Amino acid sequence: MKLGKQFAGMLAAILLTASVTMAEDGKKATTYKVDASKSELKWNGKKVTGEHFGVITLKEGSFSLDGAKLTAGSFVADMNSIVVQDITDKEYNGKLLGHLKSDDFFSVEKHPTATFVLTKATPKANGTIDVAGNLTIKGITKPISFPVTVSPSKDGASVKGTMVVDRAKYDMKFRSKSFFDEATLGDKLVYDDFTIEVNLVAKK
Repeated sequence: MKLGKQFAGMLAAILLTASVTMAEDGKKATTYKVDASKSELKWNGKKVTGEHFGVITLKEGSFSLDGAKLTAGSFVADMNSIVVQDITDKEYNGKLLGHLKSDDFFSVEKHPTATFVLTKATPKANGTIDVAGNLTIKGITKPISFPVTVSPSKDGASVKGTMVVDRAKYDMKFRSKSFFDEATLGDKLVYDDFTIEVNLVAKK
């Protein structure tokens, strides 16, 4: 009985310590609101014969920092804002933009936003942070991980990193080797992986 009481007391002390630590961590964490006008997502997609790139505007986002430690974060991208930057010809630019917004790619009319929600952040010895989270495109949610750098400042902070997205996981079938024979596609192949360079600029 005495041993049981000692164990119960020890357990209570451990739980109390844990709750105090969590409360202290909660107080230290600062939440930053993403400034959509200063933040952007840079996309780059490649095919056998070249590449295309551009930007996507953010609707909203936020992240929380405990010092330089990332504890939470999310953002919402406005897929209607997608811009093609590498094509100067207005007509050709418009055709590619329309194709990207179609069901072959982002299905923007049906799914006007894409989201990322952080689930885990692991600091690395080189100063970067490996983040893991859920990326939702076209209503399809898949886990994704990528390294970021966090730069706190006097009145705000920034988070930068590049994610590699496998479009085949999001039902983007157009000229994809995941859905069609690669040999048949030949030089018309569009690679499955595309990149999104994340640049979040925020204030407290």
